[in-house]
Amino acid sequence: MLEEIETPTPDAFVLADLEAGVGTLSRMAENHVDYLFAIVEPAEKSIQVARRAVEMAKKSNVGKVIVLANRIRETAHLKMLKDLFPGEEIMMIPFDRAIEDADRAGVAPIDSAPDSPGVNAFEAVVERLLKPVKSRYSKNK
Repeated sequence: MLEEIETPTPDAFVLADLEAGVGTLSRMAENHVDYLFAIVEPAEKSIQVARRAVEMAKKSNVGKVIVLANRIRETAHLKMLKDLFPGEEIMMIPFDRAIEDADRAGVAPIDSAPDSPGVNAFEAVVERLLKPVKSRYSKNK
């Protein structure tokens, strides 16, 4: 499996959830991924880490950065994050009690609450991931 990740085929799709922070990002090679999500919540520590991650990703050119505003409760929170990440593509997952309930029950939110706002927003993120990206794997360079 690791060999497949290190030498992907044109149709390979790998989604990795890396540890919080910028340690892994600091070791990534240029053009290592197609998309890099910087997940940020409207809290100071989260914003600081996400800003460093976006800056590092841009400098090292590891992939297309998308800022994922997570657990958004108010329109003002989303506006604040858009202001703090100008020029970045931002997608949003709203705060959704159904996702917390599913987590506590040990089930997937898409199974327990398929029409909840959080699940619908996550489906939009997946659709965005499936859009072609100009990358080293693409024949359309």
